[in-house]
Amino acid sequence: MQRYFIPKDSFGEGTVTIGGEDARHIARVMRGRPGDKLIVSDGASREALAEIAEIGEGVVTAAILEMLPMTHEPKAKITVAQSLPKGDKMEIVIQKCTEIGAAAFVPFLSERTIVQYDERKEGKRLERWRKIAKEAAEQAHRNIVPEISAPLSWKELLKSAEGYDAVFFCYEKEEGLQLRTAVAPWAERLKNGAAENAVLVIVGPEGGFSEDECREAEEAGAVSVGLGRRILRCETAGMVAAACILYETGEMGEA
Repeated sequence: MQRYFIPKDSFGEGTVTIGGEDARHIARVMRGRPGDKLIVSDGASREALAEIAEIGEGVVTAAILEMLPMTHEPKAKITVAQSLPKGDKMEIVIQKCTEIGAAAFVPFLSERTIVQYDERKEGKRLERWRKIAKEAAEQAHRNIVPEISAPLSWKELLKSAEGYDAVFFCYEKEEGLQLRTAVAPWAERLKNGAAENAVLVIVGPEGGFSEDECREAEEAGAVSVGLGRRILRCETAGMVAAACILYETGEMGEA
């Protein structure tokens, strides 16, 4: 069943209205008709099964049949901080990590970031990233659309790490502590009802992190971890880390 995220004020008394691209998608792509059912969510606290009542020019009105429980989000609120990669790799990171269950994304600039950052183009790029996150969240039947921040500097990212309950720095040269081992104690507390559920995963660019960045991350409270014996592409590392964390917290069956 198709799922759409709509603004909070689109929920009315017993009805919802869907506009913009979503309305066009229902009318033209899905060839929706009155009587068809769909799921709508405000991405925060309300989700409903609704039945299309009317399809107008650029707007769809639907009657709420049933309010649904918001049960599709993991306990662990994972933020993937990704150093800006080349080409469309950031889009892949956002799409796939959204499907896996990431709650937010923080692009950032690090020492070996290759891509040329152009602040003038930032608005359009953020708009595209957020659209990708919304579509991936709808496809994966998420209850929320992950937040995506504007790119931060390395220092800004480390400063923001203070706001998380756990911070893991994915370092390809880490030969000792692996992510699963580092996550296990925190994950166990979370499964037992602890409220400390905000976790930040820091992933480097194509060229990886420098030793100075590793030292600075550890000084900021991050735990340096490996992701196995193989060197992963930068766009793969965040997916592996997110999946590992969700497995350890019991999201994919008891770990």
